[in-house]
Amino acid sequence: MDLNKQQMERYSRHILLKDISAEGQQKIVKSRVLIIGAGGLGSSAVLYLAAAGVGTLGLVDGDQVDVSNLQRQVIHSTADIGKPKVLSAKEKILRINPDVEVVVYQQRATADNITGMIRDRDYDFIIDATDNFPSKFLINDACVLEKKAFVHAGVLRFDGQAMTYVPGSACYRCIFGSAPPAGAVPSTAEVGVFGPVPGVMGIVQATEALKYIVGNKEGLLTNRLLVMNLLTMHFKTITVKKDPQCPVCGKDPAAIIHEGKSSKL
Repeated sequence: MDLNKQQMERYSRHILLKDISAEGQQKIVKSRVLIIGAGGLGSSAVLYLAAAGVGTLGLVDGDQVDVSNLQRQVIHSTADIGKPKVLSAKEKILRINPDVEVVVYQQRATADNITGMIRDRDYDFIIDATDNFPSKFLINDACVLEKKAFVHAGVLRFDGQAMTYVPGSACYRCIFGSAPPAGAVPSTAEVGVFGPVPGVMGIVQATEALKYIVGNKEGLLTNRLLVMNLLTMHFKTITVKKDPQCPVCGKDPAAIIHEGKSSKL
């Protein structure tokens, strides 16, 4: 599919980059990305993916916009309070780029529906923009099972972290094992989060998605965990290794996966 004159002008700054070029932009325009979570992380991720011209954006979220969201969830506004987040986000995406197809799933991701959503448009890449451990392990397990690349991110206070999985690399369970007991780790609702933190990490997630789509896979955060603190402005990457005994991506995944569902979710 060739880019038309309007697209050549809209995406001209991408096309000038030799690591993207017209060929890479064509891949972006044809790509399909599923974003699970339309909150702080998802807000900045979808804004940049829409601006970049991703052809199809799937949005998963079952919540409505609350006034407490507005300090960091920049895709929503005061006028959106009470509106489903996926519909609020869709409106903004289409204002930025009306050529993007937006598919909304006004529901939470669960073990019963996540595979169906991933397969619905045969998404090329998944973004974990959720804010709780059960959802993060769910997304990891589903993506490993479906052989789909995805990027994880998590935020709390002034801290953020991110990593990318592609088939064959270390997955989220390789590093973190299993979800901590309920209440063991505080939530942002309990201890807070600095507004720019999810914004920065969401942009990292969008960046990973676009690099994967255009084929720049050597620079991905695979087998690496990016850790940052915006209070001190410290950024570092930690090398991580695939766990051969991982119950999802290891040598014997049957211990956790049964009939397409994770028995630990």
